[in-house]
Amino acid sequence: MNLRFLASLVISVLLTAVSAPAQTSSAQTKPKAPTTAKAWTPPKTPWGDPDIQGQWPATANIPMQRPANLGSRGLLTDEELAQRERQAQTQTAADNQEFARGNSGVTINPPSYWVEHGKPNRQASLVVEPEDGRIPPLTPEAQKFVQSQRGGLGPGQHYPDKVDSWEDFDYYSRCISRGLLSSMLPTLYNFGNQIVQSPGYVVIRNEMIHENRVIPVGGRPHVGSDIRSYLGDSRGHWEGNTLVVETTNFNDKTGTGGAFFSDAAKVTERFTRTAPDELSYDATINDPKTWTKPWTIHMPYKEDPKHTIYEYACHEGNYMMLDALQGARELEKQGQGTRVDRSGGPAPRQ
Repeated sequence: MNLRFLASLVISVLLTAVSAPAQTSSAQTKPKAPTTAKAWTPPKTPWGDPDIQGQWPATANIPMQRPANLGSRGLLTDEELAQRERQAQTQTAADNQEFARGNSGVTINPPSYWVEHGKPNRQASLVVEPEDGRIPPLTPEAQKFVQSQRGGLGPGQHYPDKVDSWEDFDYYSRCISRGLLSSMLPTLYNFGNQIVQSPGYVVIRNEMIHENRVIPVGGRPHVGSDIRSYLGDSRGHWEGNTLVVETTNFNDKTGTGGAFFSDAAKVTERFTRTAPDELSYDATINDPKTWTKPWTIHMPYKEDPKHTIYEYACHEGNYMMLDALQGARELEKQGQGTRVDRSGGPAPRQ
């Protein structure tokens, strides 16, 4: 959708050696951190905090919600994992095709070789609580708010069904933000996440839309409730070797799973380095105005010292939205309809 103009951005961080423990193949209720015979102690920064710095791209290919047929089983069997791996191999073969095959039609999607699919993982879903691995239902209040967007048409879309206004596109397509939670998780491409530490602060850099969170660590209070933003207001503290980040003060324009955070939302993240090249990430979403109960996701990150985060010039390269709006206005001048026809035929006249 967007063109990236690459400019190298070098940041020196403390990176450590690579060592990867294996996962079990048993069908446990939820994913757990691997155990070893000898407890591993994470390194410390020069000022004494646990060192979680590094390049942590979100390369684990795990669906957000668990397939219903798995029930409360949080890990795949060997056979189920093999099936996901075969699907990944088929996708890789398609990505490596030099020319499109079959009746593919015209699309605004990027070529498949642009898309990063990640590596299949035994974890059945990112959602680990509730036990069924499913996002809880929306409250009636949240459902009403979602439907109220765009004058009752619902929220803007990544691939909108009409292009009458910039509001027909979602905030991601408009290069504004993917929101806190989505920025930590895989998307179409640009999986990079980098953590940098300094005395009293932790900085989290997300490659997609070049989001940056500067998180004070050490007891500083949140800003006043009247100050709200797309990424909220984050404050961190250490619990042993775990960085705990509590974020509040969201506006009502970002969220996840097709819903938006309310003024009551609180996201609690836990970052724990469990091995030289492994980072455990857990995030609990508690928003009683939006979901009927709290829920938690778990994302296993694998350090990649060779990964480089390049500038993602989203606004500068966002020709898609401008071209779509201009093209729709030209169609109007010709008396043609502007509603998107996903069947591949000519757009019906409005």
